[in-house]
Amino acid sequence: MNDFGIQAQSWSLSPWLMAILVILSAAILVAGVLAYRLGKNRGHLEAELTERDRMELARKDAVERSRSVLSGQISEQIAPWLPDFPVNPSDARFIGKPVDFVAFCGADEGMVHEIVFIEVKTGHSSLSPVERSVREAIVQGRVRWVEYRIEEEP
Repeated sequence: MNDFGIQAQSWSLSPWLMAILVILSAAILVAGVLAYRLGKNRGHLEAELTERDRMELARKDAVERSRSVLSGQISEQIAPWLPDFPVNPSDARFIGKPVDFVAFCGADEGMVHEIVFIEVKTGHSSLSPVERSVREAIVQGRVRWVEYRIEEEP
């Protein structure tokens, strides 16, 4: 019995079982050290590859974005002459921002009967926040006419 009144039991393992436990413990320790070193080496290699390839990836991304922007700009300019454009191309005026076109339908014949705001999109592009707000202002009828006159000096 010990000081706390608990009887101690002795554990006895056979020498073979003890040897197997020591060998397993050593194998686990060696495997852990090897895994750590391999992971560390792989991390260094990935860091080097990332550092070397980062510029190449950035260049490819820039070229792809530039190509996409140019394609969109060209599409905007030629859109009035493509099939299914919603208005007569001679009535459309390109403004670019915040919408691509304002069409004064009927202006070519001498009498405007409708004004149409047109945003041209390519691929999977979506409206920007400003373009969405313009759409909402038009749909909700928050549009007005202002005549601004500049006085001539005598």
